[in-house]
Amino acid sequence: MSITAALVLFAVIWFMTFLVVLPIRVKTQGDMGEIVPGTHAGAPEEHHLKKKAWITTGVSVVLWCIIAGIILSGVISVSDFDWTGQLKPAE
Repeated sequence: MSITAALVLFAVIWFMTFLVVLPIRVKTQGDMGEIVPGTHAGAPEEHHLKKKAWITTGVSVVLWCIIAGIILSGVISVSDFDWTGQLKPAE
């Protein structure tokens, strides 16, 4: 795995994890009872974005280590996903 591939893998894992973590524990203006005129009641009042970014980074590092380890060990390779038979295994 090249450095670029490792960074792309980490970025994909990080953003997917972030999108999962983002809606957790969001307090909206409607929940707090203080709706600012001109905004939707579902607009976030307290979002804890910095804490969520740190949690996302920690989870992403663990997931990246597991996935990169599987890829580098050769347990799963590109030829495992070749359902059409176009790729030939390396000899």
